[in-house]
Formats: sequence, structure tokens, C-alpha cells
Amino acid sequence: MKVSTIPLPSPLSLWTTVRGVGPFNVACSLAALWAFGKVLRALRWRLKTTQLRGPPRTSFIYGVSHDLASSQDSGEMYERWATEYGVAYMIPSVLGQTRIVLCDPRAIAHFYARETWTYVQTPLSLTLLEASMGRGLLWSQGEDHKRQRKALTPGFSNAAIRKLTSVFYDSAYKAKGAWDTAIESSKDGDAVIEVQNWMSHISLDTVGIAGFSHDFGSLDGKHASVTEVFDTFGNNQQASAVNKALLLLASAFPIITKIPTKRRNLMKKLSITMGEISNDLLIRSRREKDSVNMSRREEEKSIIGLLIKSEGQDAELRMSKEEVVAQMKVLLVAGYETISISLTWALIELSRHPDVQTSLREELLAFGADPTYDQLKASLPYLDAVVHEILRLHPPVGEFIRLAAADDVIPLSEPVRTISGEMTDSISIGKGTLITISGAAINRSSAIWGPDAKEFKPDRWLTEDGISGKAKEVQGHRHLLTFVDGPRTCLGKDFAITEFKTVLSVLVKNFVFEMRDGLDTPVEIARGIFPRPRVVGEDGIGVPLRVRRYE
Repeated sequence: MKVSTIPLPSPLSLWTTVRGVGPFNVACSLAALWAFGKVLRALRWRLKTTQLRGPPRTSFIYGVSHDLASSQDSGEMYERWATEYGVAYMIPSVLGQTRIVLCDPRAIAHFYARETWTYVQTPLSLTLLEASMGRGLLWSQGEDHKRQRKALTPGFSNAAIRKLTSVFYDSAYKAKGAWDTAIESSKDGDAVIEVQNWMSHISLDTVGIAGFSHDFGSLDGKHASVTEVFDTFGNNQQASAVNKALLLLASAFPIITKIPTKRRNLMKKLSITMGEISNDLLIRSRREKDSVNMSRREEEKSIIGLLIKSEGQDAELRMSKEEVVAQMKVLLVAGYETISISLTWALIELSRHPDVQTSLREELLAFGADPTYDQLKASLPYLDAVVHEILRLHPPVGEFIRLAAADDVIPLSEPVRTISGEMTDSISIGKGTLITISGAAINRSSAIWGPDAKEFKPDRWLTEDGISGKAKEVQGHRHLLTFVDGPRTCLGKDFAITEFKTVLSVLVKNFVFEMRDGLDTPVEIARGIFPRPRVVGEDGIGVPLRVRRYE
């Protein structure tokens, strides 16, 4: 039997054809094919995705994204739209994109159960995370994320954090000593202290010692390179209209993030600085590995020990050198930013609510000596209530955006009206759909937490009926989305809460805090690496409080 074959054109004949047709015509053909593909994907998405109601576009280019980015409280906007359009709705985004916003506990639980697999990081998130922190735990997805997380988990166990509690106390007492000196040198018996800067230095020194056995010395006034870069973010407040526009447009075209804006240059400098420090710490730790008098089991439970162990060729959960350095960058940023933001908000709210501050101090003084790790967890209910009320009202990261990597159907706890007027108790999600969850909106939702949801009210955590039935449907730590949920639940959650409680207990037991300019001093949101509080009118991220000793 004779088999006929079709000869493949050679590269030379293809080039001859292209030259004959002309580069312009070829470019037009490729552009047409790209546009045709986009149209097909858009049609498929529209057929596969439930079309929901939502707010109208306020900008032809940005949709409502510019409004959200410019708002001092985007969570309030998301909540207002949920009241108007239902617990799931659509918002117009950049250059014709559309996002589905979930404000329903059942839908959010479904979403988080499938994160890193069905719902993944957006191309923009991946680009920004890789550029700033490398391919670590925040960047990775699916099996890579599972492997990296499993390798690090022992470093954040109860046993590991119990041993680190003394480190948290050491940092808190260093700050106390410096504040005592400042108050002693004052004629009025008090001092105005810029507390946000101090909370940042407590957090940085703590994560350095607890995570990597390295003292950055920022509480002692040392100006380490990483401290200077972190502080620069707080002082870089004036984002130009061009920079804001570029960041918004980058959600459609991530390559825009390569444009050398001032903020991108700062992120690049931060990445390089953290990389250099991480490499130096790893080299030093490898050298000390055999000489330090430490059992193998203890060594492998420390964060730096786990990272070194994972580099080994025979490691069960092996990580590359690049992944190890990336984990160190993630831990540095998370340890520096998020805990210091929460501590700053705690001091602000306690200054605004002197009755709460007094009640907390009374509990701490009645308890007596500094509580142990186990006592911090179980024996100080009012401290626990204050900490969780801060985490509820002021989550360091306000919202998350993910991309559907596959088709899905999300159930709802209550029906919503579609754009065609029909009611549905589930929504179909087509591959390529952008999903937004605002942790700030859920944490402060009046529909979920009741009419006093916007108030700082720690007492809600002390009684069985203090938390509404709807709030109990939220499947996150203590019914909050501050630490998210599912496979991406914050690995350092217990580390953060223990440090938060430890530092706050030392400061409140020894000092009285007041807003420098009175109870009604306005506070706004400023730009750091993450959004930070700032007293209106202050430079950078200034939060000056009047501090005096408690006697």
C-alpha cells in the first residue's frame, strides 16, 4: 500500500513566503488571530458565567477600580454594593474586565476550599510577588505551594512558638526601656512618641531573632540596610497620578510593572537588600550548623534550620536555593509589616477608648507576672478580645483577587438576582473569571456582624451571643478573614497573635496612651508596603501618641 506524505515547508521557504506577503500583512494577520481568540474566549466566558448585577462603570478605562483604589475604606464600598445588589455581584474593572465579588460566607468557604487549584493568583500578582519576594510561599500554587508549606509548618507549631515567647518579651522590654528614658528626660512626666516607627522596629528585630537568629538592632538605633529600605516606603507617600494609572492598567497588562517608577525601584531595592541579607544569614547558619551545641531535632524545628534542611539533596520536601531565599523574604516582609500595623492600630484604638485601655490594664495587673505562652492563649480573655477586635476592624491586607483556572459552580447561602432578573442560589464561574473577596468588608459587615459592626467593641468576644449567627458562618480563624482560610491560611497566624499579645501586654501594663491632639484626632490610611494608619497632617506614617508611665 502506497502512503502519500505531505512535505513540510522549510524555514527558508516560509521566510520567502513572509517576504512575499509583506511583514505588515503578517503582523495584521497575527493581530487579527489574537483578536479573534480574545473574542472567542469572551464569548465562552459569557456563556459559562452567571451574569450578575452590579454598580455602573464610573470610568470608561478603569471601571470602578480607580474609585476603589482612591477610597479610604474600600471595604465600605464593597459592603454598600452587597446591600444593593446581593451577596454576589459584578463590578466593572480595567479596560472592560469584570470581577465577581463574593460577600457570602457559604460562597467564600467554597472558594477558599479550592484555592491554589481552581482559584489561583492573577498574572499581575504573580509578576509583583516574583519581582519583590521571589517564588516563595506567596507566589507558589498547587503542589509547589503544598510542598513549601509542609516544609515550613514545623517552624510555626505550638511547641516552636512557645520557645519564641521570650524573644517577643525581650523586644517589648527594649522598647519599654527606651520609652522610660524618654519620659524621665521630660519635664511634664510624659513624652510624645511616634509609636508606629517603634512598632515596626519591634517587629523587625523580633522576626530577625525568632526566624533567623539575627538581631537587626533597629531597637538599639542601628541603621541596617533593610531597615532603611522599609522606612523609605513609609516616607514615600505621594503617588503620582501616572503611577496610580500604571498600576491599575497593569491588571490588564502585567508587563507595565517593568516600567521603572519610583515605587518599582523601591521594591527592586527591597528585593535585592533582602536577598543579600538572606544569603548572608544562610551562609552563616550553614557554618554554625555543626559547631552549635544544639540537638538535631531542635535545630530542625527552627525556621532557619528547616530552610537549611530543605536544601539537602535527600530532603523529603526539598526546596531550591532560590525558593529558600524567597521564603526568607516573605517572612521578613510579613514579620515586619503586618504585626507592626496591627500593634499600631491597637495603640490608636486604646487611646481613643480609655475605658477599654483601663479594663485591659486592670486584667493584666491583676494577673501579675508576665504570662507564659499557654497563659497568653487561655488565661487573659480581655486581652484576647482586644487583639481579635483589632484584627477584625483593621485587617492588614484588605482584599484578595484570584483567577478561576477552571469552570466552577459556587453555592450561595441566599439567592441573588441576575442581570436578566432571575433569582439563583448558585453562580456559574467560567475559566478566566476574576474573583474578589474583601476581608475588610466581611469583617465589618453589618449584615454579618450586626448593627454595631463598625464599632470598636471588644466585649463582643466575651459572651456567647456577642457574635451573631451570621458571623459564625464565616469559616476563618475566629470567624474572621484576616488570616484568610483554606490552603492559604496564614502560616504565621499563631506567631503573629502571640507576638501581638506579648508586646501589647508589656506596653499597656506599664504605660498610659492618649491621642496627642485629643480623642477626636482624625486618622487616615497611608501607603507603606501595605496600607498603614497615619494621623492626618503628619509626614510619612506618623502616629504620635502622648505616653506616660502607669503608676
